[in-house]
Amino acid sequence: MRVKTGVVRHRRHKRLLKKARGFYSGRRKHFRKAKEQLERSMVYAYRDRKQKKREFRKLWIIRINAAARLNDISYSRLMHGLKLANIELDRKILADMAMNEPTAFASVAEAAKSALK
Repeated sequence: MRVKTGVVRHRRHKRLLKKARGFYSGRRKHFRKAKEQLERSMVYAYRDRKQKKREFRKLWIIRINAAARLNDISYSRLMHGLKLANIELDRKILADMAMNEPTAFASVAEAAKSALK
């Protein structure tokens, strides 16, 4: 029995080309190029979902370190002091405090300093 794939193939191509809408030039118009680019794009998307978490953590540490040094303490000593003082604030919250509420961050830094002594 002969199986013709006209409708099925057209549907599959259409679905894939719809996903490739924002791509440049032939990567949006030609099925094979679009398929190759989509596969690569999905790999990047998977990888970068992991890297986004790393990038944000790096950013938070930079912000906390800058604010800590304004309060005469280094980042590592601040984090150690917070652990000793049983203050359980994560880096995301600390970075937000450092940016938006410097007085609250200063009081947290003072608590960390006193726990170190």
